[in-house]
Amino acid sequence: MARKLTITADGGSRGNPGPAAFGAVVYENGKTLKEVAETIGVASNNVAEYRGLIAGLTAAHEIDATAEIEVRMDSKLVVEQMSGRWQIKHPDMKKLAFQARDIHPRELITFTWIPREENSHADRILNDVLDGAPSSVREPIQQNFLMERLISGEEPTTIYLIRHGETILTPARKFSGSGPLNPELTDIGISQAEAVANEIVKLKPDFLFSSPLRRTQETAARISASTKLEVITQDIWIEQSFGKWDGMSVAEVSAEYPDEYKHWLAATSYIPPEGESYDEVTARALEGIDQVATENPGKKIVVVTHNGIIKTAVAAIIGARPESIFHIDISPCSITTISVWPSDNLMALRGCNERGHLRG
Repeated sequence: MARKLTITADGGSRGNPGPAAFGAVVYENGKTLKEVAETIGVASNNVAEYRGLIAGLTAAHEIDATAEIEVRMDSKLVVEQMSGRWQIKHPDMKKLAFQARDIHPRELITFTWIPREENSHADRILNDVLDGAPSSVREPIQQNFLMERLISGEEPTTIYLIRHGETILTPARKFSGSGPLNPELTDIGISQAEAVANEIVKLKPDFLFSSPLRRTQETAARISASTKLEVITQDIWIEQSFGKWDGMSVAEVSAEYPDEYKHWLAATSYIPPEGESYDEVTARALEGIDQVATENPGKKIVVVTHNGIIKTAVAAIIGARPESIFHIDISPCSITTISVWPSDNLMALRGCNERGHLRG
């Protein structure tokens, strides 16, 4: 019977890109067999995470080249890409993915996403080497770190995700993506934007980011007027592309694209005609959150964005199954709050779809 090994791996960058390192741990029946941690110079978080995967697979293969391996990582990007469910577009990521695939027989490897707090062992040893400890390959130690729970002393970055106000497409629940329609706020949407701006000013944020689409820019402008913060526009916060479905109602889509609509409801990896999958949006949302948190540690950040970005982020942060996004809806000008500990690679949901400021 084949041995069953488990790998936890992580990578981190202080600056993204910045000084980076990886950590990987190999277990058998909960017992640590090997730890590997190393600095890799200046790199992005994603590169460091892939390097951690490569180190973990290499260590496990050296222990037993015929073992069945479960890789457990908190990087949804790496897990989904290595599982073949997400495309790998970045050339550097492709090279690293190909390298990882050649280490151990593919049919013997499975990939599992885990919450960040369950990956604290690998995270701890990579941060140790970033803090100056020597790079290391360590053999068995006595403690079982699988059940560790990270308790961070770092001041978190607080991110307030704001959905834009109502547009003409909102009441009819029509697909409203990043397409050419680009609707503006209605009078109701403007009132909602003013209400959330009055609420946000009480929170005393440090920075204000926004998607480039008209509805988010108009919402962000009201918040800017109240907080006196400059609007920083970033494409990463743009809404999902629904391709040919943009501007259509659910009834119209299900009638004109019955098979495609069924596939879309069945799998978050499905790409609507000329559109974008929810899996791609999830990766983009998490990248955006990681970027603003890493670049602004301990600050309060407002991000004016869209339903698709916010609900995919919520599902990923709480570790819900990907299809749970179909059971999450974010109201116009609601506030969803998350805390991020960048150096500890940890996120927590503090509040979702808060809209008390819109009543009365």
